[in-house]
This record gives sequence, C-alpha cells and structure tokens, in this order.
Amino acid sequence: MQSSQPKIETTSTKRFQAKRDAILAAAAAAINEQSAKGMTFADVARRVGLNTTSVTYYFKRKEDLAAAAFEQTLAWLDGILDHALAEPTPEARVARFLAINMERLARIGRGEEQAVAILSDLRAMEEPLKGKLLTGWRNVFRKTRSLWGNEGSRAETDLRSARAHVLLENSFWLNAWMSRYEIDEYPRVEARLMDVFRRGIAAPGQAWEPALFDLVHEEPEPGREAFLLAATRLINELGYRGASVQRIASELNVTKGSFYHHLDAKDDLVAACYKRSFDILVDAQRLAERHAGSHWQRLESTIATLLDYQFSERGPLLRTTALSGLPVAVRNTMLDRSNRIARRFAGMLSDGIAEGTIRPIDPLVASQAVMALQNAAFDMRKWASTMPRERAVTFYASTLAFGLFDDRVLSA
Repeated sequence: MQSSQPKIETTSTKRFQAKRDAILAAAAAAINEQSAKGMTFADVARRVGLNTTSVTYYFKRKEDLAAAAFEQTLAWLDGILDHALAEPTPEARVARFLAINMERLARIGRGEEQAVAILSDLRAMEEPLKGKLLTGWRNVFRKTRSLWGNEGSRAETDLRSARAHVLLENSFWLNAWMSRYEIDEYPRVEARLMDVFRRGIAAPGQAWEPALFDLVHEEPEPGREAFLLAATRLINELGYRGASVQRIASELNVTKGSFYHHLDAKDDLVAACYKRSFDILVDAQRLAERHAGSHWQRLESTIATLLDYQFSERGPLLRTTALSGLPVAVRNTMLDRSNRIARRFAGMLSDGIAEGTIRPIDPLVASQAVMALQNAAFDMRKWASTMPRERAVTFYASTLAFGLFDDRVLSA
C-alpha cells in the first residue's frame, strides 16, 4: 500500500497541472482577443468546459490569472533566449531566436500548440503584480540584448538596446501578418526576414543621410489634436481597456462631459486615435513620393521623419497592440488600413530594388519589418532621451537600414 501512494500523488499532481495549463491557455486566448482587462472568469471557464468556481480553485482573482498568463509568456521568452545564447555568434543567435518563433507559429497554425498571451497589457496591471511582471520583462530585454554580447562601450550598449527592441518587436509583430502565408511557406518567409536582419535594406554603397520632412498634422476641430495625443499616450501605456474615459479626462484636466463633446464613445476614441496615427504615416509617405533623390533616400527620410516624430513631444503614434479588446469590426478596419500602409512601404522598396539603391529583398516581408520598427519606437523614448535625437534615430534606424550586425553607425 505504501509503495502505491506516491503514484497516486503523482497522478493527482499531473492532473492538477494539466488543468491549470488548460486554464492558462484559455486565459491567453481571451487576453489576445479581449485584453487582460476584458478577460472574464466566465469566458475562460467556458473555453475549458468548467464552471467559474472551478477556475477560482486555481486562481483566486482574475488579476492573478492574467499575471500567471503573462509570466508564462515571459518564461517562454526566457527559455528560447537560452537556446539562442547557446549559439556561437550574434548572427547565429538571432537566427535561432527567429527560427524558434517561426516553428512555434507553425505549430499553432497546425493546431498542435496554443498561443501564449501577448504582453501589450503588461503595464495596465495593478501593483504589486505589475512591478513583478515588469521586472521579468526587463530581464528578458537584457537577455535579448546579450545576444550581441555584454562587454563594450556605452555607445555599443545603446546600439544593442536598439537591436534588442527591434528584434523583440518584430517577433511579436509576426502574429499580425504571418496568417497571410500558408504554413508550408513559413521557412521561406523566415529566410527572407532573416536576410533583412542580416544585411539590412540599403544596397551596398548607400549611406544614412536622411532629410527630415516637415511633417505637420492639424485637426480641423480646435483642441482635438491635444485630446487625441493625450489619449494615444495613455492607450499605448495602459492598453485599450486600461485607459478609461475617466483617466483620459483626468490626464487632460477636463470633465467626462468634455470627452463626449469630442467623441460619442470610447471605441470612437480609439478609431480616431488610429486614424490620426495612420494619417501621419501616410503624410510621411506622400512627402517622400514628392521628394527629390533616389528611392533609398526617400525611404530613409520617411523612416527618419517618423522616428523623429515618435521620439519627440509631438508623438506618439498609436501602437497596434491597442487593437486587443476592440470590437472585431473596428479591429479589422484598423488592420486593413495598416496593411495598406505596409503595402505602400513595399512599393517604395520595390522601386528602390529596381533602381539598385535597395538590396534585392522581399519587399512584402521587409515592409512588415519597417512597420514593426516605427510602431514600437515610442517605447524607446526614454532611451532616446539619453542622447541627441539625431543619434537616437540613426542608431535605431540602422537596425533595418544596414542590419542587426553592422556597426558603421558607431563611428559616424
């Protein structure tokens, strides 16, 4: 009898862990669709065929469940970084990191694995959970930066920080556009994205000499621009559901009634913020099309103008991560506009390839890397503030202009 007891405990433990894992997978799916704030115990329970009381046996509060889902994502990232760091060179490490991400997307596409929770709502969590999660995120970021090594000057550390950020954001952005490809195409897409990471966009002999466009965006309604800018900052920071109407009104020191003077509902606010951001992106693209010079010079000037905007007080642009929690129809409308902007970047790249000033890369893949680059630049504003803005723009843009392993900007 005594010899059978450990087997019973092991079986019970395995059953507990399996059910807990199923709940976490369901929570991750709910977070990715509805955001952490929008996730409910009832929805998670329905997804795993349990009642709400059964879910609370494993997680007492909804916040604990969301935090556990985020911790699972951070642990997964930490694990794949360990695999990547086992490779001998920075290039091999980045290639391994990308390969593991693509392999997992393929397994998810085949229904063999569940997606982990997107981390966009991390900052919307309440303390003390928020502090613990952000510590985990900073550890992941530092480990990603170490793919290029740990020794070096301050400038080298700054460049590695830019590279780590761009690599991580591109890995997250894969979820937004890989569904356009058949699963058997994933290896080809991986190779073409790695080609951009390895050698950049600019053709050999091209320099980084952008001309910043005079990007002026004015709203027809007085006061609306400041209103949308404040709302955009809060939504970027706290997510769609974390940035409440009351919080936005308080940020602007106005009443909730003033909010509804500008917009009829919160969904209208997010749509308006997205329209403002997309309009600014398109304004930059249109200015580039009228600009003299080669197609590479037009593209580098577009990228530099948008990064300068993101790093300045005029920014930010609304991140696509705010799509989580939006009604499906609104979300799809926003994604359609994002895809049109990406295709416009692809057209600019194609023209440069034909001209010979841009390398013969896959323009559709590279355009998505450009979207990820500018989309996430707001998160690097604190980093950018530690140096002259022109230098910050140059370092950050070099990650795609010349690739993740080209150090020419250090001597510029």
